[in-house]
Amino acid sequence: MNVNFSEAIKYIGCNDKTIDLFESQYPVPNGVSYNSYVILDDKVAVMDTADPRVTDEWLNNLDCELAGRKPDYLVVSHMEPDHAGSIKAFLEKYPDVTVVGNAKTFTMMGQFMAPSLFDEKKQVVAEGDKLSLGEHELTFVMAPMVHWPEVMVEYESKEKVLFSADGFGKFGALDVDEPWIDEARRYYLNIVGKYGASVQGLLKKAANLDIQTICPLHGPILTENLGYYINLYDIWSSYKPEEEGVLVVSASIHGNTKAAALKLSEKLQQAGVKTEFVDICRDSMSEAVARAFYYDKMVCCACTYDGGLFPPMQDFLHHLTAKAYQNRKVAFVENGTWAPQAAKCMKAILEPMKNMEFVEPVVSIKSTLNDDSKAKLEELIKALS
Repeated sequence: MNVNFSEAIKYIGCNDKTIDLFESQYPVPNGVSYNSYVILDDKVAVMDTADPRVTDEWLNNLDCELAGRKPDYLVVSHMEPDHAGSIKAFLEKYPDVTVVGNAKTFTMMGQFMAPSLFDEKKQVVAEGDKLSLGEHELTFVMAPMVHWPEVMVEYESKEKVLFSADGFGKFGALDVDEPWIDEARRYYLNIVGKYGASVQGLLKKAANLDIQTICPLHGPILTENLGYYINLYDIWSSYKPEEEGVLVVSASIHGNTKAAALKLSEKLQQAGVKTEFVDICRDSMSEAVARAFYYDKMVCCACTYDGGLFPPMQDFLHHLTAKAYQNRKVAFVENGTWAPQAAKCMKAILEPMKNMEFVEPVVSIKSTLNDDSKAKLEELIKALS
């Protein structure tokens, strides 16, 4: 599928609508794109490859755009297999190409394939190095830990294009008509979210470049209103909420904790508080993580289980801490028929995170809501609103 925006820079990526789980954990109901580009100038540069799932299709797309020419360079921005998984097949087909990467790139490359495939044809670049293709010139910008240590991006100065690696990517094939923001948020916060400081560093470097087009390795090419996308990345990578409101997260065994969570959600809405409800036992984990970062407040409602925390809530909170959840207000609703422990367990997981405020009171339920726990629920609603 061609989505070309330039006479010289061509899209040669592939849609994958047969994949069910990205990175074997994130549902992608609308598939995903593996983006790759080729720059046709006096010299020809291929910008990354594609996942092994689409190697043959990707090589065919490249052949069509080359129209008989041979590539001179393969630029490797990121060694994760969904982008570098076709390097071996490419080098076997085009053995005379020069492979361009940084020192960490080639260390990793040697772990994925025999070094003899690239050792004699590699060109090692560092921060600020340039590669002239003729009228087009690439400048290399190192982006370590966005989200692997070898990541780099490239700025093409003639057409003012940033090849942004995983930055500004989203889930979803390119032929799917859907808003950018929701699947871009879910992609960023679940995959890159831990590395906000590294993303902030890259944004500062990018601020010095005159960028008119952003070419990510997943999702659509961005050509308009770039400030909108850059501002969202600044919010996400600095761990700021996008909106004031409350995410109510329920992990209920027999339904009584969920009933309390739904009542809390309803009463918060009646009090004029923007509120969203998630059943973490049934709803998408990756979407729940994204929504937790979206709001400035969260209420975790969970049962005690085996003297500890009900595993779906424990799993959710560990996902949040793995992605550096911070700068939020959190409250707890616990349930336990004889010895409620859930609130203590939930707080212990979140307490080490940065700049956390825990909202009182803790609502403790013994099996089902009664007059006492209903009164505590009302106190919590006032504290949150």
